[in-house]
Amino acid sequence: MEISAEPIRVQSLAQAGLNKVPPQYIQPPQHRPNRPSSSTNIPLINLFGLDPTRRDSVRASIGQACRDWGAFHVTNHGIPASIVDAIKRAGLTFFNDSSVEDKLKYACDPSSSASEGYGSRMLEKDDTVLDWRDYFDHHTLPLRRRNPTRWPHFPADYRQVVSEYSDRIASLARELLGLASESLGLETRRLEEVVGEFWQNITISYYPPCPQPELTLGLQAHSDFGAITLLVQDEVGGLEVLKDGEWVPVKPLGGDAIVVLLADQTEIMTNGKYRSAQHRALTNSNQARLSVATFHDPAKTVKVSPASELTSASTPPLYREVVYGDYVSSWYTKGPEGKRNIDALLLEP
Repeated sequence: MEISAEPIRVQSLAQAGLNKVPPQYIQPPQHRPNRPSSSTNIPLINLFGLDPTRRDSVRASIGQACRDWGAFHVTNHGIPASIVDAIKRAGLTFFNDSSVEDKLKYACDPSSSASEGYGSRMLEKDDTVLDWRDYFDHHTLPLRRRNPTRWPHFPADYRQVVSEYSDRIASLARELLGLASESLGLETRRLEEVVGEFWQNITISYYPPCPQPELTLGLQAHSDFGAITLLVQDEVGGLEVLKDGEWVPVKPLGGDAIVVLLADQTEIMTNGKYRSAQHRALTNSNQARLSVATFHDPAKTVKVSPASELTSASTPPLYREVVYGDYVSSWYTKGPEGKRNIDALLLEP
């Protein structure tokens, strides 16, 4: 477990040629992956380059996906596929072509949750079952948090790629929150105004091959705690979304396709009309997998509650107001376990 100055990295365990995973990575039976048989995929929405003449139909599609899934793919969103490929390539180069010594120069502080850098463990509890993944977390927005010297300098364009991707993906997140707002009959910037200035993190996750994928998870089931997450994954696949009690694989689409995951603060702001997406990542025994998740969150001091326009005497607030920083602290202290953190905010009927 990552509690010392020389933390164990999952990639190192995989490269050691283990036949069995260490016990701290074995999920309890009720959380182990059951291979899904569903051929369903999350909705795919063409944004048509954000063409204003198509806005009505795109808005309707986004509203439907937010109600039914809390997760969907978007394409033709204005971010070139070359930039999407570049961020994946930069991450793969860091994990596959850098020495352990070079990686550890950027190691996270193991005594602090959610610290920037190269790590494997995010939760504070020592008894938590560990995920079969390594990651690099970048603090990218607001700009005053962005310090590229804390990021790898290999490949040579790594820092430039992350900075450009950060700016592009933040613009897309604002557009999507605007469309979600409009789909609820709210002003375009209503949800974004509640969130305020984006606190954006980009996490590149690397899931090495696992000798016992039936016992492990690359990322345990959870919903994200911020406002909206935009994710790209490689061709290997492994992301799943919970829909009607069934885990549905999110099939990689390639190209410029980006997965949109609504997060808990959006569920609160919309008074439950739009639900955050519970998701997880599987492992496999043959191929490493890489994904890039970009989180767009409020500042820690922001208070989040259901939008007044969406509540009335007949539709009262479902959630109590929460200070976002308190919500994050609870998440990291207790652990995710599905959606228990947001469920704890439910008001009595």
